Amino acid sequence: MGEYIPRLFDKYQKNVVPHLMKEFSFANPMEVPRLTKVSINMGLGIATQNPKIIESATVELSAICGQKPVVTRAKKSIATFKLRQGSPIGVAVTLRKDRMWEFVDRLFTLALPRVRDFRGLPTKSFDGRGNYTMGVREQIIFSEIDYEKIDKIKGMSITFTTTAQTDDHGRALLTALGLPFRK
Repeated sequence: MGEYIPRLFDKYQKNVVPHLMKEFSFANPMEVPRLTKVSINMGLGIATQNPKIIESATVELSAICGQKPVVTRAKKSIATFKLRQGSPIGVAVTLRKDRMWEFVDRLFTLALPRVRDFRGLPTKSFDGRGNYTMGVREQIIFSEIDYEKIDKIKGMSITFTTTAQTDDHGRALLTALGLPFRK
């Protein structure tokens, strides 16, 4: 019995690498851009009024990712937002290797098609170095979330970090993996 290989990683090795080598005429398979990590962040500014939001967000994000998130804290005090330094204002998780591949596969095949009026993701959200950040308005698009237990709709930002040198290489990698961009 062989070792478990995530489905999307298998697709990357067998289909995406040869396709990108041909498209960009890379000489070596190690030149082909690859996904290194996926960072998911839930910024919860409303946690200043309701601290229990942090607990529910931690439970939801760990259900989505299969990994316990870190609670992010305020760096500075801002009186107009009633924010104190060190108070919890969000949760974040960084996925790598098998967990990352599994999450990305579920995001592309199960979660994004559940978004209402979805016409693809904008291509403007690249950072100039091949990394892509997308926003999700509601956490209920993930099938791991029980709709009945939701106290508040929370959004999140998902960042795909790649080894690509340019946005074109990063876009080609994510498109080949199955991320639906707008035409």
